[in-house]
Amino acid sequence: MADKDFYEVLGVSRGANDNEIKKSYRKLAMKYHPDQNKDNNEAEKKFKEISAAYEILKDPQKRAAYDQYGHDAFRQGGIGGAQGFGDFSSGFSDIFEEFFGEGFGSTTRKHRPTRGSDLRYNMSISLQESFTGKKTQIRIPSSIDCDSCNGTGGAGGTKPATCRSCNGYGKVRASSGFFTVERTCAECGGAGESITNPCIKCSGTGQVKKQKKISVTIPAGIDTGNRIRISGEGERGHRGAGNGDLYIFVEVKKDKLFQREEANLFCNVPVSIITAILGGDIEIPTIEGKKARLKIPPGTQSATQFRLRSKGMSILRNSQRGDMFVELGVEVPVNLTKKQKLILEEFEKEGGTTKAHSPKSQSFFQKIKEVWDDLR
Repeated sequence: MADKDFYEVLGVSRGANDNEIKKSYRKLAMKYHPDQNKDNNEAEKKFKEISAAYEILKDPQKRAAYDQYGHDAFRQGGIGGAQGFGDFSSGFSDIFEEFFGEGFGSTTRKHRPTRGSDLRYNMSISLQESFTGKKTQIRIPSSIDCDSCNGTGGAGGTKPATCRSCNGYGKVRASSGFFTVERTCAECGGAGESITNPCIKCSGTGQVKKQKKISVTIPAGIDTGNRIRISGEGERGHRGAGNGDLYIFVEVKKDKLFQREEANLFCNVPVSIITAILGGDIEIPTIEGKKARLKIPPGTQSATQFRLRSKGMSILRNSQRGDMFVELGVEVPVNLTKKQKLILEEFEKEGGTTKAHSPKSQSFFQKIKEVWDDLR
């Protein structure tokens, strides 16, 4: 007998889009699912046909191969290196659950051990520690096998027995109107096992709480919002399942001197009015705890910004560094002596505020004069 065309099996045209194929499969799967057609071999056969067809047509690559070569593309040793159909029966439940979820008319499976939960640890570090990187130890809550029951949860090390209510599946099935629904077994709580005589020390869990130390390396250049994942250092899995992971969320504290913007640093440095007028060299602190010399040109104005290349932050997983931007604030002297005031007054008489000496002030007042003239 010739193989049935997959498009005909699903009742769609060859030009059907993904949504049309999905909608048709959903409708047919509801109609022919074995749970709704008990002891109906024809319905089971039809369900297998539509599931096999959907398995191919839902995948763009498989669908393209089928459109070009037909069923030959998927037979053993098929054209173009395509793999054969294999046994679809094990995948019918997975396909059906794409629409209806696990337990909604799905094939019941044995309870699987539960992987341990992931843990979160919040760590605050200084800007300097972010620049250099840091090696440290942290304490996190953990669990170890109970030494009284050797991790079995049963008194004296007795092993749990298979739950009689769910036969070890962790779920029980019940009919609810048109559908068959799976629910977590109330007797074993979904574990699939029950302990008749629990260990007193661990209350039948098989594990006891304990703090443990973990060595952590914080890489240079890390910033607030970055996280570090340490595999297998989360909570322990149950019944031999894998451990969860540990996630360290980093917060870089604000610095008193520097402000950070990604890899660049910004700082404000006060200079005396004399240095701003006459020029000179000043020392600037850097993030690595050293000093850099900065040359101030004569006549430097307040808020002038200087750029020191490669004096900024480390860059994560990179040997380069950002830059440091220094903004000068010219400090006006206070608490002047009488003699100092006389000197400044003499400076004023000698034309210290002329356009040649104070171009910004002269320009500002000239603009004001022009505005007033326009208003007249």
